[in-house]
Amino acid sequence: MSKLYIVPTPIGNLKDMTFRAIEVLKEVDLILAEDTRTSGKLLKHFEIATPSQSHHMHNEHKTVEGLVQKLKGGMSIALISDAGTPAISDPGFLLTRACIENGIDVECLPGATAFVPALVNSGLPNDKFVFEGFLPVKKGRQTRLTLLAEESRTMIFYESPHKLLKTLTNFCEYFGADRPVSVSRELTKLYEETVRGTAQEVLDHYTQKPPKGEIVIIVGGKK
Repeated sequence: MSKLYIVPTPIGNLKDMTFRAIEVLKEVDLILAEDTRTSGKLLKHFEIATPSQSHHMHNEHKTVEGLVQKLKGGMSIALISDAGTPAISDPGFLLTRACIENGIDVECLPGATAFVPALVNSGLPNDKFVFEGFLPVKKGRQTRLTLLAEESRTMIFYESPHKLLKTLTNFCEYFGADRPVSVSRELTKLYEETVRGTAQEVLDHYTQKPPKGEIVIIVGGKK
């Protein structure tokens, strides 16, 4: 029976791969991978021989229609990203929406995603929160930060290491230097760390110790 499976993959530690995820990836007809070279290492590790093809932000607009036709023809397809849950700051939304519009079953498996452990580790309120993902690089950045300065819920951001200092500086400017911030880096990996403090304290820390790896920033809301 045709179905699109959204399958989370580990964000670092391969032991976070679920038994169910492995089973689904072995049973489907095709795996869509953000980067087939990266995913190839994961599939080889778990002895998954299912054919795979690339599905990423640069080609997803062009490939969605063809994939929908394959699903309508009876294929079962699994979508994975390089790490974490597809469609969370990764490709996946367009295909999921197209499947739903065409009456094709979609099933998302539970599994690894970076922002949940970062949020819980932060010690900041997590009963209500807003996921912002990556801030705009240029156009719209100031407007977004101005709006978020009034946000009362805990905020979640993704950031690359070479842009972290700029983003923390922006938080000091727009949210205030004393706003509580928690930065989690390299989650589930050997050098995992979480640095907590005010926006200024965390900025000072990473000014002295340039960050590496994948980063999640948790920011307390306005009180």
